[in-house]
Amino acid sequence: MEHSGGIQASLSGRYATALFELARDENKLDVVGTNLRTLKQALADSDDLKRLVTSPLVGREDAGKAIAATAGALKLDALTTNFLGVLAGNRRLGALNAIVRDFATLSARHRGETTAEIVSAHPLDDGQMASLKTRLKSMVGSEVNVEASVDPSILGGLIVRLGSRQIDGSIRTKLNALATAMKG
Repeated sequence: MEHSGGIQASLSGRYATALFELARDENKLDVVGTNLRTLKQALADSDDLKRLVTSPLVGREDAGKAIAATAGALKLDALTTNFLGVLAGNRRLGALNAIVRDFATLSARHRGETTAEIVSAHPLDDGQMASLKTRLKSMVGSEVNVEASVDPSILGGLIVRLGSRQIDGSIRTKLNALATAMKG
């Protein structure tokens, strides 16, 4: 299977590609994808887990034990747990968020979907999300998997990243452009 050179060129992309290919060969793409989303949420929710994966002070052995305990607590499958052990052993847990993102991209491509990252100032309701997905689908001609996040600093509007394209309709960007234009 051919993957984007951009993903394979990065460290996180090489690990994500390896995990993707193992999961695909074992027919566990959905299971591993679900496990990685669970892990991503745990990283977002737990400061201790964030420190574990980012601290250079945590040794390989301690990181391996801690990540194995975390995987057990999150009820992750054996493939994902073993993969996390490899990351801990290679001192690559710091790349975990990027690996999860790259795995999701590879999985979406495998399913014939495109992934769009949406940043909004406030959470979008179900109707807004459905309307946005429909518009994006008409733009790209395939199903669109949306990863939404909230950043109040954009003040309003949306920032949409779709592959290498970015559409910035945020109020912050518009105000910055207006301020630059007024400076003359």
